[in-house]
Amino acid sequence: MDFAHFMRIEREVDGQTRHYVVHTHDPKFSVELAPDGDAPDHIGKGVIKAMRLPNSWAGNYSQCAKLIGAAQEFFRQSFAEPAPKGETWRFQA
Repeated sequence: MDFAHFMRIEREVDGQTRHYVVHTHDPKFSVELAPDGDAPDHIGKGVIKAMRLPNSWAGNYSQCAKLIGAAQEFFRQSFAEPAPKGETWRFQA
């Protein structure tokens, strides 16, 4: 699967790490996920904590479910390989 339009953001809030997967192309949406502690690798596809979708997608459940599933798969795979050095340097402040 092509994950070119997904990005994972990791933030530390009140001593806890929060993970967000953002779809950067239309439809733009974000999903807050937490690693699944019950999964064999303790990450799994993530447990959905919150979703932010455009109002126009509220009733399109089949398309929405497809994209949310892709976001969860991207979340799982994003822990498998580290990002290339060239991609990480531009996000450091």
